[in-house]
Amino acid sequence: MKFLQKSILLFLLAGTLFSCEKLQDINDNPNNAPVTHPKLLLKDIAWNAFDGQGTGSMFASRVMVSSDGASNEQYYTWDRDNFDRYNQLRNITKMMEEADKQGTPEYTYLAHFFRAYQFYQLTRRFGDIPYSDALKGETDGVYAPKYDEQSKIIPALLDELKAANEGLKSVTYIDGDIIYGGDPVKWRKLINSFRLRILMNLSNKANDATLDIPARFRNIYQNEPLMESIDDAGQLVYLDQKGSRYFEFLGKFGSVGMDSTFVQLLKDRQDPRLFVFCQPNPNAVSAGLPVNDFDAYGGADPTLTFGAISDERNKGYVSMVNPRYFDDPVNEPHKLMGYEELQFILAEATVRGWIEGGDLAKAKAFYNEGIKASFLFYRKYAEKYAAYLGDDAIAEYLNQPMVNFDNATTFDERIRYIITQKYIQFYFQTGWEQFYNHRRTGYPKFLTGGAVGNNGQVPVRWMYPEDEYNTNAANVQDAVARQFNGDDNINGTMWLLK
Repeated sequence: MKFLQKSILLFLLAGTLFSCEKLQDINDNPNNAPVTHPKLLLKDIAWNAFDGQGTGSMFASRVMVSSDGASNEQYYTWDRDNFDRYNQLRNITKMMEEADKQGTPEYTYLAHFFRAYQFYQLTRRFGDIPYSDALKGETDGVYAPKYDEQSKIIPALLDELKAANEGLKSVTYIDGDIIYGGDPVKWRKLINSFRLRILMNLSNKANDATLDIPARFRNIYQNEPLMESIDDAGQLVYLDQKGSRYFEFLGKFGSVGMDSTFVQLLKDRQDPRLFVFCQPNPNAVSAGLPVNDFDAYGGADPTLTFGAISDERNKGYVSMVNPRYFDDPVNEPHKLMGYEELQFILAEATVRGWIEGGDLAKAKAFYNEGIKASFLFYRKYAEKYAAYLGDDAIAEYLNQPMVNFDNATTFDERIRYIITQKYIQFYFQTGWEQFYNHRRTGYPKFLTGGAVGNNGQVPVRWMYPEDEYNTNAANVQDAVARQFNGDDNINGTMWLLK
């Protein structure tokens, strides 16, 4: 009997061990790898950085008006924003960790670019932000990060971009790259062009000997690869499949009309890109005016009340956004930064005497090249309108009185000409760059008054997220006291603007 009991016990024990072993095998999901290859993270990181950012910046930059409801961006009544970009920064940190584990440093180099890009967007939006202490919750238990000063953050971001450029010199291919197909040279061109964008954004710090902006700019321009054509643009090409279509980042917005100040700016310059950007207003269609008749286009005053704008639209005066922006699933790529912008940056740098010895002929060449590149971009991606954007049209446009760079005879006029053309080519591109360039230079003039809030002022920043006051109060309050005398408001002047 004891032998039988012992045998049964051993049998049951063996069965239990076998079952546990089989259960463990079942729980080890072969589709759930214990490590993640950095290339898989790169796809998501790149998509989120390069994808479009909606219509808000177009309202704030006096390009479009909302006729479907009052827009905080249009009426300058925004207040707080969020820190959602830190979610992407966590993914970027993870990519760096996995790259280190798997011996794939090319992803670490790209991570430095994406870190710099995301932190740069955050600091330009708010001012001081968590940087050196950020993203250390998991590794160091830092759940209430201090806020670094913007004056320290931006030079650190330039160092990260320099590290990215230097590291990529030794790389031959980047697997999983949806932007440049794995080409590290094109990444270096984008990274160095982006460095010039940041340095130009510091133009009012040009006399700061510590920052040495002109010398840094000149060194990159003379010694590093930069974008050489529209084909080098840092851009996301959309696909006609769910989750990858152009209009999915915008939504269906057929009720969005054009701002009268933007339309008039293009009409004054006889700019055929107007035909690409919007459609003739209903009154012009009824009158049988052709697409290339500038009288066929109009807009609404952005300072009117929402009701008044709706009335203007109902009367047939307002041109709406070109349907290709919400009907065409691939439409055009969205640029994080384009060759056109780089040319205008180089033109401005020449006028400022940072490069080319202040040679005005060279400044004009950069300026003209930026305009030409913009026409070529739309000729390539808006083929229906290519006939209006040919070489003869470019030459005619460059001789328009309000476009011809020779007619800009003072420093301020030259900057205004450059920034105005830079502003036009930003249409539905590069997120809030239009707005930030206006914030830096004051060009072109944004219409205020009327129903516009904020006492008729164009805001210059966003207030910190409410969550920060709930979870990181001491640090956010210290940052507000340091920058804005304790008043977290949308008109506060951050270091970048002083």
